Amino acid sequence: MNSPYYRYHVFFCCNQRATGETCCNNHGAAAMRAHAKDRIKALGLDGPGKVRINSAGCMGRCDDGPTVVVYPEGVWYTYVDAQDIDEIVEEHLAHGRIVERLRI
Repeated sequence: MNSPYYRYHVFFCCNQRATGETCCNNHGAAAMRAHAKDRIKALGLDGPGKVRINSAGCMGRCDDGPTVVVYPEGVWYTYVDAQDIDEIVEEHLAHGRIVERLRI
């Protein structure tokens, strides 16, 4: 079996629904995705064999707050702010430890 191209592939739901409808982008998802990309680069974790941060359309978990899913494990997270994103990056993506307090 081949090794995966990325160690972790991370998808941020950045879906924007009509005004008044629950969606991840109403919680700053695009900005948090950009923050995660910056953190990954700053830590030297970006690129083949390492981590890839992507945006996604609706992932169907709108009521769970802004959502992120990390593959290959398929671990789903929610977050409130950049500090939560930093914790996911530092713990899960840098050290392989799931952040249980943010897991959904």
